[in-house]
Amino acid sequence: MFNRIVIAAAAVMLTAPFAMAGPIDSACIRSDRAGGNRSLCGCIQQVADQTLSRSDQRRAAGFFRDPHKAQEARTSSSNRDSAFWSRYTNFANTAAAYCR
Repeated sequence: MFNRIVIAAAAVMLTAPFAMAGPIDSACIRSDRAGGNRSLCGCIQQVADQTLSRSDQRRAAGFFRDPHKAQEARTSSSNRDSAFWSRYTNFANTAAAYCR
């Protein structure tokens, strides 16, 4: 697990100059929880770019507007939702470790 975090952090650092605002960054900036912290939101977006598809990013961005959607995905019995939740959990753990 630690190796995956180090690899993700290195990849984020190497791609940082090329990063553009994405769905996670935009949702994060608008979120009350982030308080408009552009640096934090940019970091989270960079991790999302490394760990989630664009489609997954758009779905996860919806969690900022409606946290109940995350609960629905987490508790869903569909294979599609379970696979997404696994990818999302990896993203969240990596972002928490790298962006603190």
